[in-house]
Amino acid sequence: MNRLFVVNKPIFRSSNSYMGYVKRKYHTKKVGFSGTLDPFATGCLIVATGQYTKLFPYLQKTPKSYKATLWLGADSQTLDIEKVDSIQEVSPFTEEQIKTVLHSLKGILTYYPPKFSAKKIGGKRAYELAREGKETPLKTITSTIYDIKLINYNHPFIHFEATVSEGTYIRSLGAMIADILGVDGTLSSLHRIQEGKFYFDEEKALDPFQYLAIQRNIYTGDDAYLEKGKKLSIDYFVTQDNGNYLIETQNYFSIIHIENGEVSYKLNRLEKFKEPHV
Repeated sequence: MNRLFVVNKPIFRSSNSYMGYVKRKYHTKKVGFSGTLDPFATGCLIVATGQYTKLFPYLQKTPKSYKATLWLGADSQTLDIEKVDSIQEVSPFTEEQIKTVLHSLKGILTYYPPKFSAKKIGGKRAYELAREGKETPLKTITSTIYDIKLINYNHPFIHFEATVSEGTYIRSLGAMIADILGVDGTLSSLHRIQEGKFYFDEEKALDPFQYLAIQRNIYTGDDAYLEKGKKLSIDYFVTQDNGNYLIETQNYFSIIHIENGEVSYKLNRLEKFKEPHV
């Protein structure tokens, strides 16, 4: 079964372990997901089964939107509630102070990702090294904060919403807010609202054509050549510029790559989406 959809990942479940639920519910062995959520985080997680698991690199998944709660006065090595070391009482701030800090973080940010993250260092995840007490020499990353706004401030909790580029660590964003305010702080909740056009809607099956980040091309040759994976000539394509393209036949679709007049397959003979029976 080929299916693309969004699940609402529950709290304190890893994204990977939650796939066991998906396999059982949809009676499938081949399942994958894109955009890992931390165990304490909830919300939008893009999932695919069958052939559609091959589509993740080609999906339009940005920008991403999150709702988060920053707990002022709480300190945690993981920058979330999984490993809170201490809690201190801090003096309240004005709502205007909070809004000014949030506004200052809009734009391009360069920062270090959390030590407890899935970044790979020498073949191991950063969180694995951190749990072993080893140094994690992480390199800086750059993210774009398209928008960030205050939802509510109920001291010591700042509830905010952020729309960001792919690869942004909201835990780090929370730590930056606390640093500017001059206090400790850690996220006590994190919910991903959406990724690009993907959002949770009762796990409805989605048409991949509506979510692919590549343009369509038209193949004017014999469909059988495409469906059988035969070598294709550039002369039979309407668009001949370099790049990746979506190609359709009556029952299947393919993703091909054009480079200097040569055509190659990235993915081939994927079954087209069919509306599920109600």
